[in-house]
Amino acid sequence: MITYHSASAADTEAFARDFAARLRPNDVLAFRGGLGVGKTTFVRGLAQGLGDGSEVSSPTFAIVHEYSCTPRLCHFDMYRIASLDDLYSTGFFDYLETGAILAIEWSEQIEDALPPDVITVYLRRDGEDGRQIIISGGRFE
Repeated sequence: MITYHSASAADTEAFARDFAARLRPNDVLAFRGGLGVGKTTFVRGLAQGLGDGSEVSSPTFAIVHEYSCTPRLCHFDMYRIASLDDLYSTGFFDYLETGAILAIEWSEQIEDALPPDVITVYLRRDGEDGRQIIISGGRFE
């Protein structure tokens, strides 16, 4: 398990940029945390750490954004997914064995569909600008 205290959004992004070096093709990251705790900020840092400097934004309406890095990063937002049929319509299952890293916001919505070796990234507020980040599961147990 990895525990990190972030003092700011920039700090969260920098931590994620460094953490990206630990990721492998086919890793699945399940993000947990309320609205505005830094899930997209963390994914922005991951994309930078994997070599993609393009703008990273929440895929709330698109469901998935793909970033051209190595390995490829696929950023999902499952907030609006209410059923297994909804999940199938996103093409999510097709992404699982493509060699891409999957970063899934609102992963609670698809809990039963996550692989057993999922890496969970918990983010929660710690003061006004601080965040506590806990990474567990998979090889980070």
